[in-house]
Amino acid sequence: MKTKFDEMKYFLAMDKWFRAANYLSVAQIYLRNNPLLKNELTKDDIKLYPIGHWGTIPGQNFIYTHLNRVINKYDLNMFYIEGPGHGGQVMISNSYLDGSYTEIYPEISKDTAGIQKMCKRFSFPGGTASHAAPETPGSIHEGGELGYSLSHATGAILDNPNVIAATVVGDGEAETGPLCAGWFSNSFINPVNDGVVLPILHLNGGKISNPTLLSRKPADEIKNYFLGMGWDPIFFEWSEDKSNLEIHEEMAKKMDKAIEKILEIKKEAKKLGAQNAIRPEWPVLIVRTPKGWTCPKEWDGNAIEGSFRAHQVPLPVSAFKTEHIKELEKWLKSYKPEELFDENGKVIDEIVALAPKGQKRMAMNPITNGGINPKTLELSNWENFALDIKYPGQNKAQDMVELAKFMADTMLKNKDNFRVFGPDETKSNRLFALFDVTNRQWLEKYSDKFDEWVSPVGRIIDSQLSEHQAQGFLEGYVLTGRHGFFASYESFLRVIDSMLTQHMKWLKKSLELKWRKDYPSLNIIATSTAFQQDHNGYTHQDPGILGHLADKRPELIREYLPADTNSLLAVMQKSLEERNTINLIVASKQPREQFYSIAEAKELVEKGYKVIDWASNVKDKEEPDVVFVSSGVEPNLESLAAISIVHKHFPALKIRYINVVDLLKLRSKSIDPRGLSDEEFDMAFTKDKLVVFAFHGFEGLIRDIFFSRTNHNLIIHGYRENGDITTSFDIRQLSEMDRYHIAKDAIAKLYGKQAQDFLDLMDKKIQEHNNYIHEYGYDMPEVVDWKWENINK
Repeated sequence: MKTKFDEMKYFLAMDKWFRAANYLSVAQIYLRNNPLLKNELTKDDIKLYPIGHWGTIPGQNFIYTHLNRVINKYDLNMFYIEGPGHGGQVMISNSYLDGSYTEIYPEISKDTAGIQKMCKRFSFPGGTASHAAPETPGSIHEGGELGYSLSHATGAILDNPNVIAATVVGDGEAETGPLCAGWFSNSFINPVNDGVVLPILHLNGGKISNPTLLSRKPADEIKNYFLGMGWDPIFFEWSEDKSNLEIHEEMAKKMDKAIEKILEIKKEAKKLGAQNAIRPEWPVLIVRTPKGWTCPKEWDGNAIEGSFRAHQVPLPVSAFKTEHIKELEKWLKSYKPEELFDENGKVIDEIVALAPKGQKRMAMNPITNGGINPKTLELSNWENFALDIKYPGQNKAQDMVELAKFMADTMLKNKDNFRVFGPDETKSNRLFALFDVTNRQWLEKYSDKFDEWVSPVGRIIDSQLSEHQAQGFLEGYVLTGRHGFFASYESFLRVIDSMLTQHMKWLKKSLELKWRKDYPSLNIIATSTAFQQDHNGYTHQDPGILGHLADKRPELIREYLPADTNSLLAVMQKSLEERNTINLIVASKQPREQFYSIAEAKELVEKGYKVIDWASNVKDKEEPDVVFVSSGVEPNLESLAAISIVHKHFPALKIRYINVVDLLKLRSKSIDPRGLSDEEFDMAFTKDKLVVFAFHGFEGLIRDIFFSRTNHNLIIHGYRENGDITTSFDIRQLSEMDRYHIAKDAIAKLYGKQAQDFLDLMDKKIQEHNNYIHEYGYDMPEVVDWKWENINK
């Protein structure tokens, strides 16, 4: 039985860990030599340009120290998420103290030389980032963008029932919209089947140069805020009137209270069972410490400790500016490094003994490196769900409705490692079959009379109207080795395009690290697209996510634009099987004509494009007069309709038609390693014949693709930022991505005024269309009832 003396001895050791972590964290900002102050500091010991952030570091080191204690005391499976943007030293310093940093990076040895290398390379060319990045052991959360710590934590613990995500939320981060939305995460965590998010709100008072909102609110308001959000707030208040031992003792009590409540919740929930679970009041720790705690209290007449001035590099000392080097030395020596490291620079045994063992160390938890027991998806062959296409365009179907049948089968085959996320749009996006096999997971109250497909257990999380949450959940789920997709209205994917960028950056850096395991693909389905927004109109039109992602690392990005059900099914199977990619899939949910057979769909996805024989009247190697190209559902439909019009009036014209599914494969190999060779590109698109390209997105992306090619004889019909609340066909016509404008522009370029009668006819058709919709509010029969007739009979 532990005595009070034993506890005090333990807290003394913990305080040494805390001091050691702080010392290493300051040293990483400033020092490149003499890391343990064996000699008097000189300018040669200081970095020429110290970079880093100090303000959040000591409070997090304090929290990390206490998390280690409860891991040991309660035998926890816990990992750490660092929400504050720039605090990379926290995970580096603490993983060095527990030995895991050296295990991952043997060159950072457990001695003075190792500490010197660790300090020098921090926030240094060729070194480690100043925030939690892929090279930081134990991290899954990129510190380059604030607001997603709770979302990532929730995604990580779904289907990981024994894991606790200790998630530090910075009080600056807490002011962001996504983080505020993140407090709703507790509504989706099943206490039986899922793990636990332990939020630790770190109130340190300041941002870059402003006070933080929550830190200045009265404790009662903060308490009521969290109670109202369904959390049980537990407060730790730092006081300068207390000794370090008293501070550690107080924090230990608060941390124990939180952990014991979690364990009790889990125990009671298991008695009820997952199906009967209700949302518990999970604990949230509110930890108040001074910003920059333990740094100099004042500098040049201004407060530093406790002030925003501690945010980055508190003391103005560098190799170029050494007049205050003694003050830096005094600050470093205040941690008494001679008590923390032996004469060779090795961390003393008293500190090392506090570390959890093996994979219990948060930096070594397998969930942070590819996941706990990651499994590949078990997938049926998509062809089992394909449509039987006997004649192009003869039948109509809803692509997303058909995809849902394949995904429902996938869900049944992968009961604990496949989920679907979205912002209240799974039903709207026509994924009906998913609800035949699962529900929405929801831990709040619900009514069988007023709600549908809602229960405490489900594989769909879409009941919060937040793209940030849905994307964050999926990222956390994928970064911990599981699989899924996020389906959303196309225009609102722009809300999370920066999140996709950060995920791409994470993949890029992770793939450069030999010790990092890889990740399943991150799959985004854009539906309710720009060319089918007859209900919501102009406000819901924006295909710009295509251009945004096309600018990213080409080896990590895929953009698929399947034209119908079979090509969508083939794309989805390929996407779910890929690793280390972000797959954007643009799909229709509306009833649309079905054109491509199983064989054609396979070729479209494998090659990325296909010359469509039944819509072309030239042989493979025969030179056409014009190449019509489409990429996307409505572009495919309108191109085929345009071809039928052109062929009817100019039957001798030699036409080749190409449908493109894997858009970025059209790029040059000099830009994209998967790109087509110049020879293959010229074979399909010719070197100089007219190319009329109907595209789902903004036209600049296609111009960019053709820029490095030989053939610049190009007309593009894409989205032209001109919409309205109008009919389905008029949506296309307003951007001139319709059959009449496509046909008119092609013939005008080919024949000019010689074909004036045809050009006038197309103008007449457009006017006829406009008159009709303004009279009847619906598209004219010629458009609605159009059917494909082969042109190569």
